Amino acid sequence: MDNLDDVTRLPDEFDGRVRLFPLPDLVVFPHAMQPLHIFEPRYCDLLAESLASDQLIAMATMTGGLPDLKSSDAAIAPTVCICRVISHAEVENDRHNVLLVGIRRATIVQEIDAGRTFRIAEVDAQEDIYSPSKAKYRLALKGKLLTAFSNIIPATATVQKNLHELMAGQMGLGPITDIISYTLPFDVQSKLQLLTESDVDLRADHLIRLLQSGKIKLHSVSIEEQSLDSPSLEQDRSPSEDGFPPAFSLN
Repeated sequence: MDNLDDVTRLPDEFDGRVRLFPLPDLVVFPHAMQPLHIFEPRYCDLLAESLASDQLIAMATMTGGLPDLKSSDAAIAPTVCICRVISHAEVENDRHNVLLVGIRRATIVQEIDAGRTFRIAEVDAQEDIYSPSKAKYRLALKGKLLTAFSNIIPATATVQKNLHELMAGQMGLGPITDIISYTLPFDVQSKLQLLTESDVDLRADHLIRLLQSGKIKLHSVSIEEQSLDSPSLEQDRSPSEDGFPPAFSLN
């Protein structure tokens, strides 16, 4: 748990400014790991500045229908996920394989013209809210969430073993909701609603309703996996043997 807290902590010198990396149909959450394959020049510039400074990149979700990936001002959702680069490898032709971990949800206050090739924004980073008045119900809420989750995941030995370890472990309700929200193939709007909600108990209640809605079929392909068919999305996945958890994303 200490390691998780260390990895998902904002730098002490964080000034509220982030580099925006918009992609369509992708919503990244705190505590989730997101692979990227970066090759577009402006995002290579973004990565270089990130690696030379705070190792932060804010993943943003494009909105408003089919986006123009080359646009410098495509509409994006107001809630983003600040991520940290935890692994980077440069490959041929100035391409980069990167692994991010989400560390904080944040709300865009305003975009800033900073003279970069990529977009910069001032954001309000959001801590998870744990209401003291709901503390005595939280363990039961965690159990209800994990039960709803177990009812829709494949009944393989490995998956069920991992679930049992999660139920018995010390991971908090906030990280659990974020990891499930990221992993499952909810529609983009539902994921954005979950990302926007910083109250952990409300987020868990919302997630439980989604899990119980009957709309999630894990034998189907996730939204992020479908997006790999688009050559302009610089993403990279390797589906798991069971189709769960789904593989990660590209730029």
